[in-house]
Formats: sequence, C-alpha cells, structure tokens
Amino acid sequence: MPTKIKYSFSAKPWQHSSPGGWHFISLPKNLAKEIRENLKWQEEGWGRLKAQAKINNSQWDTAIWFDTKMDTYLLPLKAEIRKKENIVAGKTVEVLILL
Repeated sequence: MPTKIKYSFSAKPWQHSSPGGWHFISLPKNLAKEIRENLKWQEEGWGRLKAQAKINNSQWDTAIWFDTKMDTYLLPLKAEIRKKENIVAGKTVEVLILL
C-alpha cells in the first residue's frame, strides 16, 4: 500500500445554501494549491480526489472535490460524522486528510 500524504489544518465547517444543503469544510488555499500541483494527475471526474479524513475520533473514506469558484478543495461532512463528533457550522475543527 503506498504511503499516504498527510495534511492537517483547522477550519470552520459551513453549510451549502440549498435546502437541506450538505456541510463542507474548505481546505486552506495554500494546501489546496500544493495538493493540486502534486496530485492533480490522480483526480477523477469533476476534480475528485479519493481521500481519508479524520476529525477527533472519527476516520472515514471519502473524497475531496476541487471547486473552481472557491479555488480550493471541499471535504463533504456526512451527517453521521457531524453528529458523532458534535460538529457544527462555524465552529473550528481540526482536520487530518490522507491522500
């Protein structure tokens, strides 16, 4: 199994404006730039990169998506993870992403 690259950062989750919109964490732009420069070749359709994410005691398989309007990758937060880790929009969390 290839060694994964670890990226850790603090960020505030936010909710998409659509009704019942998903919650996301935007990666810091400097990290997104570095990831895109090094790993863009691994992206699948729509700028999708397979990833593992860890917040507090929860680690899960997911993907980050490059959003051209925001010029960064977005990490979707499942309701299950938000509930388990008491994550709310606007409250800073520590995130670890493995690519």
